[in-house]
Amino acid sequence: MATFQWADDPNPLSLTPKFMVPNENKPNLANVSDLADSIPTVDMNSDNETLLRDISKACEEYGFFQLINHGIPDELCRNVLQVITDFFHLPYEAKVDMLSTTHMEDGKIFKYYIKNQETKEEIFMWGEAFFHSWDPINDSFVDNLPSNPPNYREIVADYIKEVSLLITKILCLISQSLGLNEDYLEGRLGEKPRCTAQANYYPPCPDPEQTLGLRDHTDLKILTVLLADEGVPSLQVQKDDKWFAVDSKKEALIINVADQLQVLTNDKYKSACHRVVNNKDKKRTTFGIFMGPEEHAIIGPIKELGGRALYREYTFCEFMEEFRNQQGKRTMVKEHFKLKNDDDESSS
Repeated sequence: MATFQWADDPNPLSLTPKFMVPNENKPNLANVSDLADSIPTVDMNSDNETLLRDISKACEEYGFFQLINHGIPDELCRNVLQVITDFFHLPYEAKVDMLSTTHMEDGKIFKYYIKNQETKEEIFMWGEAFFHSWDPINDSFVDNLPSNPPNYREIVADYIKEVSLLITKILCLISQSLGLNEDYLEGRLGEKPRCTAQANYYPPCPDPEQTLGLRDHTDLKILTVLLADEGVPSLQVQKDDKWFAVDSKKEALIINVADQLQVLTNDKYKSACHRVVNNKDKKRTTFGIFMGPEEHAIIGPIKELGGRALYREYTFCEFMEEFRNQQGKRTMVKEHFKLKNDDDESSS
């Protein structure tokens, strides 16, 4: 019997048609640039001038960077990936009650999908996700985390506390890299920022050319911090219409600019399009932490940065409503808020 089973299917893994994406969505892995051309690395131990320069360059050119010497213990990071793997490897019977057909429902397991716009058929991604909210101040969210495996709550809660502090540092550095006060971006989050987390599991796939772990997309909030298995370069980032494979460096975290930060910086910093492809022989486990503004926060280009505004102002809840309207499609959410007199196409 397989060591992993989908939460909605107790049968052994097989690449059935429900996982096979249309030709236009297939990854075409032969055309992906190799790891030598991967995203930049930023060292938190660098002097402040170098650190700000490296962050600015990475956010402008790629929208992604690998962060080393970030201060989160490596043992804790390894434990997080292991307990998440153990969670997804629970028997089908232990997971089926947590299954949801709704994307990103708090405390639920789900699959992403592509919707065929002609047939309206849902083509599922070769991966499973567990989504939950978290709070940087109140740790009551821990009570809603899985109690099986028994150490899941403790390990994940400890990691989230560490990442919450790290996100504050990164937002300060990004603010400074833009020539703003160090607390500027944190202030734009509001009093009750929207904080979510997602554990992802991508089992080995019989034919990675026929499916995807996660389709091409940009992240919705302000900033994402991703912890991922080493040695499985499944994440791919798009730059200049080319796909670049990313392999997590030892003891590194992957940081990426999300949509609200691109809008706030008036396209100076890029919310890069990215996707996940599958591996024939290896599983991949990741844990993403997403920091976003509170529901009624006003988002729009930062006036202090100057230049003609490329986007109209909107509330974050308005943005999320548009995201839900585009569910299952190739989401172009921030583009919906671009001013009509702007001829510049979105980077993603």
